[in-house]
Amino acid sequence: MCASSTSRGRARGGPGGGAAAPGRPQDAAVLEALYAEWNRRELVHPDPLEFVHRYADPRDREVVGLLAASLAYGRVAQILRSVETVLAALGPSPAASVAGRDRPRLRAALRGFRHRFTTGADVFALLDGAGRLIERCGSLEQAFLAGMGSGDDTVVPALGRFAEGLCGPSGRPGGNLLPEPGKGSACKRLHLFLRWMVRRDEVDPGVWTAVSPALLVVPLDVHMHRIAASLGATARRQADLRTALEATEWFNRLSPGDPVKYDFALTRMGMRGLWPRDTNGEDRPC
Repeated sequence: MCASSTSRGRARGGPGGGAAAPGRPQDAAVLEALYAEWNRRELVHPDPLEFVHRYADPRDREVVGLLAASLAYGRVAQILRSVETVLAALGPSPAASVAGRDRPRLRAALRGFRHRFTTGADVFALLDGAGRLIERCGSLEQAFLAGMGSGDDTVVPALGRFAEGLCGPSGRPGGNLLPEPGKGSACKRLHLFLRWMVRRDEVDPGVWTAVSPALLVVPLDVHMHRIAASLGATARRQADLRTALEATEWFNRLSPGDPVKYDFALTRMGMRGLWPRDTNGEDRPC
């Protein structure tokens, strides 16, 4: 069953129960200054989010966002090339391509595609599942809303149901392209997709209108985990869901109702080498 367009979401109720120290007023001042300096549209490149901004139609934007966020692992240049390749196969209207009768052509066009561990069959399975959700619910937003409960404190329960819905007849996309939220993974790329869809400012397009940004969870990978730990947002050593929730609660104390507000600014600083670099020298793509 698909949800109606009624707005969903409420004030956060403190997810995670983390033991991180409360954010101080000076922390908020520093983060606000970073946000003002770095959260600007002209600084989006190179980031897969830039592909979402290419499209005007919200349904194209959500399909492109799901694709771009799902492929957002590895080196930045490779990510951008891979997303560009799939978008060329999708044609001028990605939503129409995945939800119409064009899927056999799309499957054929993606043969031979590879992005690190992800194959063309994996990408097709993801897009095929997205297309079937759009056919059934009208949009990916409506499909996501169908999994939300009025008492949810975060998007995590709905995200699990959404990921299940994306596993259509083609099966679950392999190569870790679509993680299983119920297994305790931080699911960084899915939460990144939700940030793009839900938040609205100069950087995040805010395609969806019926999910509250108060329910978002920090897109946590090993790189953001390092940043969060250096800020005192978490003391946990694993970059898993519990850590993501703990960091989210810390950021929520500093930015009530918008805990993911500083994600782009912090990660953009890291990417530009202004945050301590990773020991392997690999750039964080987004």
